[in-house]
Amino acid sequence: MKVMLRRNPAGHLVVYVAKKDLEEEVVKEVEADSEKIFTLANGWELAIAKLEEPIKLPQTVEARRIA
Repeated sequence: MKVMLRRNPAGHLVVYVAKKDLEEEVVKEVEADSEKIFTLANGWELAIAKLEEPIKLPQTVEARRIA
């Protein structure tokens, strides 16, 4: 699914999923293999592959929901 990554006014990383009309703050980031796992405030876990460091925001990326 396509998601948009951006920073909110408080400076926290936020994920927006347009198809679900969902916007949640990232509460945890983990590096696993060649992808980053983001845990959202609602409990979702999203895996994003090939994310460049440092992350250029805002940007739209392909994510895979794993939990």
